[in-house]
Amino acid sequence: MPKATLFRARVPATRLRNAEKVFARLGMKASDAFNVFLAQVELRGDMPFTITSRPESLLSTPEQGKVWDNALGEY
Repeated sequence: MPKATLFRARVPATRLRNAEKVFARLGMKASDAFNVFLAQVELRGDMPFTITSRPESLLSTPEQGKVWDNALGEY
């Protein structure tokens, strides 16, 4: 097993608690999630998601329904 390095970071307590609830639903601890994040950065050689100051607007429910119908057909 490769040598492990201890990494420490300051994060807002509320943010960590909220994230830990999500991780728990996935059967993960915060350290597991951080390792997944680092693995994705390593594999991609870049961030695993877009970081922007100008995000695209979210689709409304009817717009999302049309996209799903076009992609999957009516059900």
